[in-house]
Amino acid sequence: MKARLIEADDEYAAVEQLHANGLTDGLPVVTPTLERVQQMILASGMDGDQLLGEVCSLNDAATIEKVAINAVMAGCLPDYFPVVVAAIRAACQPMFDLSAQQTTTHSLTPIVIVNGPAREACGIASGVGALGSGFRANAAIGRALRLVMTNIGGARPAVSDMAVLGQAGKFAACFAEAEEQSPYVPLSVSRGFEPGASVVTLVSVDAPHSIIASPDGDDPEAAERIVRVIAHSIANAGANNTYGGHGSPLVILNPNHARIVAKRYGTRDALAERLCQVAVTPRHVLTQYAFPWLEPGDADDLVPAIGSPENLIIAVAGGEGVYSAVANSWGGGEHGVRPVSQEIQLDQFCELPGNR
Repeated sequence: MKARLIEADDEYAAVEQLHANGLTDGLPVVTPTLERVQQMILASGMDGDQLLGEVCSLNDAATIEKVAINAVMAGCLPDYFPVVVAAIRAACQPMFDLSAQQTTTHSLTPIVIVNGPAREACGIASGVGALGSGFRANAAIGRALRLVMTNIGGARPAVSDMAVLGQAGKFAACFAEAEEQSPYVPLSVSRGFEPGASVVTLVSVDAPHSIIASPDGDDPEAAERIVRVIAHSIANAGANNTYGGHGSPLVILNPNHARIVAKRYGTRDALAERLCQVAVTPRHVLTQYAFPWLEPGDADDLVPAIGSPENLIIAVAGGEGVYSAVANSWGGGEHGVRPVSQEIQLDQFCELPGNR
């Protein structure tokens, strides 16, 4: 079904009407005029009625036209559209359990992580403040995904999005991996894509929690100290994944921490294995907390917060320093809301004539 056309006297009136109809995220949007939407569709190199997937929980069709409308509203330039398209395709994959995460009471939101040439093509920030404000591409791409989830998927607070508190990441959450500063292969390569491919990876998590670790880089135990800080941040009393490892946490290492850790645990896989070993809590400790659904077992059993190394996403981003971040997860849904990746088809997109 094609999008409905709304008429208004001017752009101010149009934006007010979009607010009144519940079609925004609460912030002002760019008016999706026919010209702007057509430019976005043209940049895709695809027909407006081409289907990208069905967006839960309404299972409504995400066509190029509808996604383009939301991308315009989010403030995207046409250059960003290939990343948005890939993010929507990823979000619609069954393993991502979008229907479950759209309706949970947990404060869950997808974070878009970008690898490959698309980072530079779109100007997606990966360094200082990459998870914060001030970067148009990061904000607009993340916001476009959220608007699609709202306007096509129907996830509106207290209607179908039942998150008890929500979080700021529900406005927008997108960053690029700092591949050049990372001691590891790009996240996309570790997930099976060819080197040099542009890829989005989506992982649904809580708001990132800043962690401090300032060991001496010459200390032979420096890497293990950082690992234990990360592990305890994953296996904390308030995190869903602490109680049996059903979720898929996200670890974002700043380049300094990544280099120190890589000296001892040379690969991303090795680090994930070690975190699985350390991010555990004795069952008798967990029974003191307020989580009632812990599976039965011996009191001294070590309960894993990470079910498998494959469930853990480790990315490198941010500036040099003593702060990294952990974003814990949920683990509900049919598949546990697993991270998903999708290649960005840059070569399908054409250059627009004239000024954008």
